[in-house]
Amino acid sequence: MKKVIYPLLLIIGTQVSSWAQSIQIKSNDSRIHYMGRIAMQDSAAQLSWPGTSVKINFTGTGVKALLKDEGDQNFYNVIVDGKVTAKLHPTLQKQQYTLATDLPAGKHTLELFKRTEWDKGKTWFYGFNIEGKKAAVLKAPVTKKRKIEFFGNSITCGYAVEDSSGKDRGSGPYENNYISYAAITARHFDAEYYCTAKSGIGMMVSWFPLIMPEMYNRLDATDARSKWDFSKYTPDVVVINVFQNDSWLVKQPNHEQFKARFGTTAPDSAYIVKAYQRFVQIIRKTYPKAHIICALGNMDATREGAPWPGYVSQAVKNINDAKIYTLFFPYKNTGGHPNAKEQQAMANDLIAFIDKKIKW
Repeated sequence: MKKVIYPLLLIIGTQVSSWAQSIQIKSNDSRIHYMGRIAMQDSAAQLSWPGTSVKINFTGTGVKALLKDEGDQNFYNVIVDGKVTAKLHPTLQKQQYTLATDLPAGKHTLELFKRTEWDKGKTWFYGFNIEGKKAAVLKAPVTKKRKIEFFGNSITCGYAVEDSSGKDRGSGPYENNYISYAAITARHFDAEYYCTAKSGIGMMVSWFPLIMPEMYNRLDATDARSKWDFSKYTPDVVVINVFQNDSWLVKQPNHEQFKARFGTTAPDSAYIVKAYQRFVQIIRKTYPKAHIICALGNMDATREGAPWPGYVSQAVKNINDAKIYTLFFPYKNTGGHPNAKEQQAMANDLIAFIDKKIKW
C-alpha cells in the first residue's frame, strides 16, 4: 500500500482578508451532519470521543470554524472533498480557525474529524463561516444507510499509529483514529461510524479506574451520570475488540487496579469467560438485531499459545447466537502498537470477514 503523507498544517486562527460574502452557520443548524457521540449544548457541540466528526456541504471558496479546546492535546483532520488536507490543533482560546481557502468555484464538502480520544479533553464547536462570492450552505450530508460501531481500546483508537520513532508515543500528535482499522473499515463500507473506545481499557480491569462495561453507555466518558441515548444510533454491525489490557493486567498483582478489581487472586478462566460473555449479552440486549463481531488482536493477546482467543470463543459459544461471530487478528509480532500498515492489514481482514459473513 502506498504510504499516505498527511500534511502537518497547524492553523492558529490568523486573520485573513475578507471575502465578498460570509455566511455563518451555528452548531445547532440542521444542515450540519454530526457523527459519533456528541453532546449538543445551547451554543456548541461538544466533541470528545475518537472519530467524532462534523460535516457540511457548501458552495464557496473558504471555510472557518469557531472552536475552543479544553486543553492543548486534541488534533483534528480537516477533510475537504474527501481528502485530508490539514491537521488542526485547537487551543484553549475560543477563536476562528481557517480550514480551507482558495477553493475552486462549485460544490464542496468539509469535515472535521477528531483524531484523538477523550482523555485528551473536549473540544467545543460553535459553528462555521462559509466564505466566497457565491457562499451558500447546502443540505446536510445524507446519513449513510449502513451503520457500524466499535467498542475498543488503544488499537481501535489509533494510539501511536503515526509515531515513526519507535517510541510508541500515544500523545495527541501521534494518535490518528482516521487511519485505525475501525475508521478504514467504516469508510470502505460507506457506513456511519461510532467509536466507543479508550486506550488502556479492559473488560475486567484497566490501567485506570474504569472498565468497558462501565464506559460503554456514557455520553461524557468522564461523568458516570452522563448517559448515551441509544435510540439515537442503531448500528447494523458492532465490533468488540477488548481484552488486550486484561491480558497484561491479570499478571500484575501489585498494580492498584488489579487489587481494586480482584483483590489478591487473579481471575480464573471461568471468571474471564463469564465477564466477556456478560458484556456481549449487554450489547445484544442493547442492539437486538445487530451483527456482533467479537474480535481480538493484533497485539500479543493473539500470539500463538495465548489463552485469550479461547476465552472469547467459549463466551460466544455459550451465548449461542447465529449473529454473533469471532474474529482473531493475527499477532503482528512487532513492538508497540500497530502502525499504519498494520492497521490497514487489520482493516483488510475485517472487511473480508464482513463481506463473507454479513449481508447489510
